[in-house]
Amino acid sequence: MIQLFHVYKTFGSKNSALIDVSLRVRKGEFVFITGPSGAGKTTLLKIVFCAEKATSGQALVDGRNLNRVSERELALLRRRIGVVFQDFKLLPRRTVFENVALALEIAGLPLSVIRKKVHQTLRYLGLANKEGYYPPQLSGGEQQRVALGRAIINNPLILLADEPTGNLDPDLTMEIMALLREIHVKGTTVVVATHSQELLRDTRRRIVSLSKGRIV
Repeated sequence: MIQLFHVYKTFGSKNSALIDVSLRVRKGEFVFITGPSGAGKTTLLKIVFCAEKATSGQALVDGRNLNRVSERELALLRRRIGVVFQDFKLLPRRTVFENVALALEIAGLPLSVIRKKVHQTLRYLGLANKEGYYPPQLSGGEQQRVALGRAIINNPLILLADEPTGNLDPDLTMEIMALLREIHVKGTTVVVATHSQELLRDTRRRIVSLSKGRIV
């Protein structure tokens, strides 16, 4: 599902974010990417969801070589990848419903389909009574669930989560991780980047450790 072969990513002439990274994530896997701040976790995820291009090496997602896909293919591929960020990245002047519906609107789906899918997703996430609220009116845990709803509304093949519990207390952290496990059980490939050792302590999932841009 995700394959990286000797990937390097350099910003400027001296700042190497990734160094000779080779990694394979199989379809249906749940994988943690861990390492301290600045290890390269976010850069790796950005390459997978096509927000950054590798300086050298090859990156393949769902069988497509990211160095060779057309802009149209890239746009279609991005729709099959859901992304959740630590800082939520919700639009503050759009309601919960509108934030979650955004990806479907971009895809050009009919309004009737959008309404049905958004209602279903918000019910699943326990947010059915919050659809008219704006992000600043929500708690941190609720905002992260909205961000998760936006990421899964298109039934993505891959869900990438970049420090999804970094701003949450322990109880909310467990709540978000439980939702990620449920989404994984339904067949989605899940990759979670985290520096939290608490999340990794009792996990049986594969853990990939990064340090200074290298897999260690």
